[in-house]
Amino acid sequence: MTIRVLIADDHGVVADGLKFIVEAQADMEVIACVQDSREAVRLSIERRPDIVLIDHAMPLLNGAEATHLIRERCPETHVIILSMYSNRVHVLRALQAGASGYVVKKSAAKEVVEAIRAVHKGERYLSKELVEVVLDQVAHKAASEDPLERLSSRERQVLQLLAEGHPVAHIAVTLSLSPKTVETYRARMMEKLEIHDFATLVRFAIQHGITPLE
Repeated sequence: MTIRVLIADDHGVVADGLKFIVEAQADMEVIACVQDSREAVRLSIERRPDIVLIDHAMPLLNGAEATHLIRERCPETHVIILSMYSNRVHVLRALQAGASGYVVKKSAAKEVVEAIRAVHKGERYLSKELVEVVLDQVAHKAASEDPLERLSSRERQVLQLLAEGHPVAHIAVTLSLSPKTVETYRARMMEKLEIHDFATLVRFAIQHGITPLE
């Protein structure tokens, strides 16, 4: 059985490298290679790949949130997050969103095929260096909840776009909402997070892996 893979990475060179590695395997094929996470969600719904490889730090819609949308609409499709980040916040956020695997980009060349095979068999896969990170979190689980869990998926999408500096009018068009609705989402999320100014909201988004610091 051929494993059908969709690749989503906004860096063309990285995407091409991943495509080369995957297609070198006799039992794998790349059915699409995109640089936009919203397109990745759309194609996942349309073409139902077995595996989606997606970069965590995607603009407009991050990899974790895209994973949530893909898993919601295509539960039979498994997602592997590729990321330059190996800290606890990013790893746990991806797993909570429904990712079956998390591969650190510097290890991708040697681990991505192993990750695809493991996840396709129904297993979870973490880059070797991340196992300690996750075990440490289990052993020292924070008493307080993850504040992101207070937000809906749509609120998290609005948060990313706001933190990336997009004006309300642009966000409204991107998410097919009215500007007034976007403003409502912003006010509601700030209330839920107990954040009272925009600069703090942006810092929160960066610290919690919603948008990368670039």
